[in-house]
Amino acid sequence: MLPYYDRDQIAAVLDIDALIDAMEKALIAFSTGASLQPVRMRVIDTEAGGDMCLMPAVTDVFAVKLVGNYPGNHDRGLPSHNALVVVFDRWTGFPRAVLDGTYITQMRTSAVSAMAARRLAAPDAKVLTIIGSGIQARGHFETLRRVRAFDEVRVWARDVAKAQAFAAAIGATAYARAEDAVRGADVIATTTSAREPVVKGEWLKPGAHVSAVGWNGLDGRELDDGVMKNLVLVESRDAASQESGNILLSGVPIHAELGEVLAGTAQVDIAKTTVFISVGIATEDAFAASLVLSALGG
Repeated sequence: MLPYYDRDQIAAVLDIDALIDAMEKALIAFSTGASLQPVRMRVIDTEAGGDMCLMPAVTDVFAVKLVGNYPGNHDRGLPSHNALVVVFDRWTGFPRAVLDGTYITQMRTSAVSAMAARRLAAPDAKVLTIIGSGIQARGHFETLRRVRAFDEVRVWARDVAKAQAFAAAIGATAYARAEDAVRGADVIATTTSAREPVVKGEWLKPGAHVSAVGWNGLDGRELDDGVMKNLVLVESRDAASQESGNILLSGVPIHAELGEVLAGTAQVDIAKTTVFISVGIATEDAFAASLVLSALGG
């Protein structure tokens, strides 16, 4: 039978540091054309208030992620995102395994942000601010601390009680106002489903790094025009230009794909304020799934 690996099995073998390194390889592969990946296909179900995405990529494996985004699930006490990753042998097309894609998505997203911060944030960054209190906020707390030695972690979320609970769980400080949480921070991770900006450019210190991963749709955004006027980097120009409300609503130019910077074909001055917009690409899922299967011996 085709093996299925659930969240606990994946979490037991997933090396987070190796995952961060794998995400660097994934973005280089994407930007240099070493992987094959179309822009994701999305089916929007307006009646159900959700959408389903099909995300294929070819790396050393052929992986296809199926991920549903149903924001109304929060009111049902259920996760808004649920996913599966189906992995095929690249050379024969023979199916190898099915993996829980929800956990893979959570961890590869936060690993990509950590990898971006490793390249773009100030080497002496000491203050981390996390905007949000959900699973991505928790994932970012786990991964970002692996690339910088933060002395202080701040949390702000629209739900005050959730922000306080999250901050208490990780030993951070919860702030009542987003502005107070952001001012003076070296690295800011935004992980919300906010439709209106929750971070303003006037709050950012010069040289700060922002990683934005929240899913806000085509007409929603986490970052205002003041944030977006800085150096903007993305995983994929095509994907970000079609799927990121931060990009579409601000109309700003994209400085480079992060994979181009990592490959040395584009340059970034990290003394400047940088903004990494992540919408998630299938090549990341394929590299993460391959890493997991190798650890599982599958």
